[in-house]
Amino acid sequence: MRKSILKSLKPDIIVEMLDMAVAFENWNKVMERADMLYQCVQSIHEERQEYQSKGVPAPHIHIERPLVYYYGFSHLMRGMAHQKMGQVDQARACIDQYGDLGWMEDLDEVGMLVVQEFKHKAQVNRYALEIEAGQVQLLEEFVNFLLEHSEEWLVGLKVITEAAVRHRWQIDRVLQVFEDQIKGVGRETDSSNNDDMYRYCYQRALYEQWMGRPQEAVDFILQAIRLADKLGMDRYFIRCTALLESLREEATVDQIGRYRVILEGIGQERI
Repeated sequence: MRKSILKSLKPDIIVEMLDMAVAFENWNKVMERADMLYQCVQSIHEERQEYQSKGVPAPHIHIERPLVYYYGFSHLMRGMAHQKMGQVDQARACIDQYGDLGWMEDLDEVGMLVVQEFKHKAQVNRYALEIEAGQVQLLEEFVNFLLEHSEEWLVGLKVITEAAVRHRWQIDRVLQVFEDQIKGVGRETDSSNNDDMYRYCYQRALYEQWMGRPQEAVDFILQAIRLADKLGMDRYFIRCTALLESLREEATVDQIGRYRVILEGIGQERI
């Protein structure tokens, strides 16, 4: 991309474009936008170095976060896209890149905090990548990590449950470890973790279905439906209702009643 074009781009706008591409699960677009963000911040960085070598201040460019954040975010998003497309080796390489951002010059206190945050994200995502790839021997180690970093339990459990569904692992003992936290899932629907909650509830429903516990599966899919509505994601909603309909014959009368109440409430909201 030509420098003249790169200079006209704003890193924060590209971040918004990336978030939108992730929301639509368009991984090719995520890759394209991540590359654009990287080239944009690299151009800014090189220009700053050029002015610094001349002993003059660089032109001010308004960005909402330290420049190192955009480097980390570009690698994070590229890694996510590779992972979603099953390109494990490339995803590992991206994790290594945003896990080690201390090479940037002139990092202030805020910049160093960003470096540490991405280092932590890299640690979480290394576990997630290997667990999703079927490395069941890392499961106990990952659970211990989640117990030490309680803020990550929902993201981690979502990863574990999805891997269990994919690789046919029985994880009842793991779920029991996080029983108290799980009881609160889906209740605080104004939480910033709604997307992770939705994905966990949906995967948990699939797990319970595979384990031959259809009524438990319905309970989780009902929570997922509420979250899908809260998120305003129609494709999530359609996915949930399709799963619930496949379980309808084994659901209790009470569960079907709750399902109807949810649908009626959503229908009234959309009138």
